[in-house]
Parts: sequence; C-alpha cells; structure tokens
Amino acid sequence: MAKKKRIAILIVVVLLAVLAYRLYQREENGGNSGVLTIYGNIDIRQVQLAFYDEGRIQKLLVDEGATVKAGDLLGILDDSRLKATVGKLEKDVAAQEQVVTRMHNGSRPQEIKAAHAKVMKEEAAVKDALITFKRLKELSKTKYVSRQQLDDARARLDMARAALKEAKQIYSLALEGPRVEDIRAAEARLGSLKNALKLAREKLKDSRLYAPAIGIIRDRILEPGDMAFPERPVFTLALTDPLWVRAYVPEPELGKIALGMRATVTVDSYPDETFKGWIGYISPTAEFTPRNVETPDLRTRLVYQVRVYVCNAQNKLRLGMPATVKVDLTGEKLKGPIRPSEICKEAKENQ
Repeated sequence: MAKKKRIAILIVVVLLAVLAYRLYQREENGGNSGVLTIYGNIDIRQVQLAFYDEGRIQKLLVDEGATVKAGDLLGILDDSRLKATVGKLEKDVAAQEQVVTRMHNGSRPQEIKAAHAKVMKEEAAVKDALITFKRLKELSKTKYVSRQQLDDARARLDMARAALKEAKQIYSLALEGPRVEDIRAAEARLGSLKNALKLAREKLKDSRLYAPAIGIIRDRILEPGDMAFPERPVFTLALTDPLWVRAYVPEPELGKIALGMRATVTVDSYPDETFKGWIGYISPTAEFTPRNVETPDLRTRLVYQVRVYVCNAQNKLRLGMPATVKVDLTGEKLKGPIRPSEICKEAKENQ
C-alpha cells in the first residue's frame, strides 16, 4: 500500500513539473503560442574612416559622440601644395588648347599673302636673271663679254630659280597649314595635360574627409597636426542605419520564423517602451549559444543567428544593449524589397 502511495506521489510530482514547464514556456512566449521570444544584443556596423591620400591634418570638425549624416565634412588636410599643382596644370592646359586651336585654324591670311608675295618677287628675279643671261650669251659671240661674265649670269639665274622654288614650297605649306602628325601630337599632349589636371583635382578632393553614411562618431583617433595616411584611421564611425538585434533561435524553433516577420524589441533601459522591428536575416549555419547572450536554454545548445532590424528614431538604442525580441508568428509578413528607412518612417508616424 505504501509503495502504491509513493508511486502516486511521484506521478503527481512529474505532472506538476511538466505543467510548470509548459506554463514557464508560455510565459516566456508572452502567453501566446503565436509569439516567439528570443534574446540578443543591439548590434551595428563600424567603419574606420581615413583620408584617401597622405598629408598633415589641418582641421578636424567633429568630436566623439557627434551624429553625422552622409556627405558631412569631417576633416581637412593641408592642401596648399595640391592647390598650387592644380593652378599650374590649369594654365598648362589653357596654353596647350591655344596651340591646338592655332594648328586647326592653319596659317593666318597675312602669312599666306606674305608667302604669295615672296613667290611673285622670286618670279620677277628669275625673269630679270634670264633676260640678263640671254643678253650676255648673245654678246659673248662677238667677244664683247668674257666667259667669266657669262658664267656669273648663269649662276645668278640658277640661284633665282632655286629661290623661286623655295618660295613656292613655303607658299604651299602656308596654304596647307600644320602637318596632321603635328596636330595629333599637340592634341595628345593636351589630353595628357587634362588627365593630369583631373588627377590633381581628385587629389585635392581627397584632402577632404566626408562621412559615408548616417552614424555616430565613436572614436577620434588623430588630431590636427598629425600625419594622415590611407591605412591610418582618423575616426571610428558607428553606422546607426540600419540598426539590428543579433539574436539566436534554438533549432526546434527555427521552422516557426521566416524573413519579413514583424517583431517588437524591448531593452532593460526602457522597460515600458517597445521598438518596431522585423526579421531581416537568418543564418544558414548553426552555432553554439554565445556566452554573452542570456537565454533560458542550455548554453551548449545549437542555435541559429537571426538579425532583427529595429527602428531607432530617437537614438535610444546603443551598441551592446541586451534586448528581448518577440516575433509575431501569425501576423502578416513584410513583402517585396524591405527598405528600413520607409518602414521606420511608417512606424514613427503610427506611434
């Protein structure tokens, strides 16, 4: 009889334990089988901001904790030498453009006229030398002109004809203008100078450091007067858009969730406030529960990492905050391309 009594008591204890466990699970899931509760920490991406070029830092415009948006100017390098290089190349380009324009325009009208006048002058000289040579040649038959005088007249005629040929060549060149090869060489030099100017202007732009996205300056590593290099960060920027909770789902619960499911997030710092969110990433591989995550399950249990994007319109959420996420398993999922900015705007308007 006593043995039966002990067995009955043991059965009651087991039933009570099972009931208590189910009540505990129900409480953990918000008292609703349509809600899954998971745990994690607020997470964000960080960017190490550095100048693209090297130089001495002239000015830094933000400090730790400053909120910046994409395109905000953060720092300036000493750019005096870069500006001088740009100025020189601008003048070189302008001068070479004039050279190319002159070559394309060809010879000036005055140069063509001068070359033509030179041809006419040399033609007249040839005619005069020819008449003189013919006269002396006739006189040489009567012995009134020496052989030397006739040879000199012939030489003057040959020189006049050579000068006329040269003048005609100069006139022809004046009409044709510069050679095609010379024009191409001048154009190539102009292109090279323009590329050098473009590169110099890019280097001048690189002396400015801009914020690549919305975020908060976490660290100011260098100061004005320090030497900056591309591999040496100046600021650490915490990207606050998007913001998410890095949470972990036990393997038995993995089949209940899907991308786009809506969720609510709470943190200990604001226990009476909820933040709207949605599941944006589910890891394809399992891992052991990280030590820094508090869950009711055993730490040796395999879990899947889940990224729950969360709206943080008033910047209350901070990196590393422990967070509790309640996923709506029965509600309507977000469809199509999920744009955090649009969803968070909608959540803010509905508050």
